Amino acid sequence: MIKTRGLAWALVVGALSLAMVRPLAAQTVTQGKATVIRVSGHARYTTGNNVWKPVQVGDVIRPGTIIQTDNKKGSYVDLVLGDTVGGASIAASGDSSTITPVVNYHPKAEQNMVRIWESSAMGIDKLTSTETGADRVTETQLDLRQGHIFGSVKKMSAASRYEVKLPNGVAGIRGTVYEISVDGVVKVSSGSVVLSYFTSDGTLATKVVNGGQQFDARSGELTPLSAEELRILEAFGQGEARVSHENQTETFTVDHTIYHVSPIHGHHGNGNGNGNGNGNGNGNGTGNGGG
Repeated sequence: MIKTRGLAWALVVGALSLAMVRPLAAQTVTQGKATVIRVSGHARYTTGNNVWKPVQVGDVIRPGTIIQTDNKKGSYVDLVLGDTVGGASIAASGDSSTITPVVNYHPKAEQNMVRIWESSAMGIDKLTSTETGADRVTETQLDLRQGHIFGSVKKMSAASRYEVKLPNGVAGIRGTVYEISVDGVVKVSSGSVVLSYFTSDGTLATKVVNGGQQFDARSGELTPLSAEELRILEAFGQGEARVSHENQTETFTVDHTIYHVSPIHGHHGNGNGNGNGNGNGNGNGTGNGGG
């Protein structure tokens, strides 16, 4: 099973690479990080040691981390991907159980943002940058395991790569504002997303989703976005905090799912664990499935 899944991932990533850009020769690589700029409701994160900690505004998140959001509608976590958060007003107020989201942050032209919506789990697998002398090449790899995310991808050099892994494929993103769900529904406001995925009969397929379009990998249907869907995505791309849900602050609800993180092998299924009600949890579990 592990070998089969490994081969499948190799085929998907290979197809996506051919559809996008060619890799560079080896260069000195700088490891990047993400910074939490907004939190609505409650969320938690783990670095793979089965210990969960609450997500707070200002937290620095590094590759190898999984973030999981509350299941209450309106909960989310906003991240800026990169080395710094210049010009942001990031602050938390109140006691440790209440986080005030930032509403006046506007990303710089070179900064990429991701919003992890409620009932979602996303891993940050890779954030690197390479100075080639001619330009700056970045490589971003996110792993959407549950729920859905928004993303705003700004300026990227031609050799840069930005990928979102899904259980059944991988999406390569070029300069756009996008929404992706774990079941393979992709919405794009501008730019394009190249989705490589396996169909129900096991065939590897590739679809280019352009600005103003929505693609559903389950049905293979490509449709135009509604005016309201476009408005929501564009508002997020401009850095607005409240784009489709009313802001709420809720008590974190632990779902007892433990994700095992490996920078090499990814996650290995689900296990059972225990957590407390304020967003921290410890647990051990055994998982089944390939990595």
